Amino acid sequence: MPLRVWRLSFGICVLAVLVLALMPTDVPVPNTGWDKSNHLLAFSVMALLGRRAYPGRTLTVLAGLLAYGALIEVLQSFTPNRSADWHDLVADAVGLALRWGAGKLSQALSRLRASP
Repeated sequence: MPLRVWRLSFGICVLAVLVLALMPTDVPVPNTGWDKSNHLLAFSVMALLGRRAYPGRTLTVLAGLLAYGALIEVLQSFTPNRSADWHDLVADAVGLALRWGAGKLSQALSRLRASP
């Protein structure tokens, strides 16, 4: 897939997460049924797309997404029917770490398959 498609997908996903995070809680939205797993899933997907959109900048993408998660929590503290929760930021970090680990595992397995 061309790099511009990955970047567009990443941008759309980042924007969608922001909209979902700031929507009133009484509006039905798709979710996993548990707030922390919603965070984990969202940040794992953004990390995957960000890694594809900006190859070679994995740590920058992950740090930026963690800062983005913190920004969302700050914005939620000013949003009616929402509140900031540091546990959400931990769930964001776990999602990022899982995606990073999965990427490292995938690279290692690819190297093993390629070696004689």
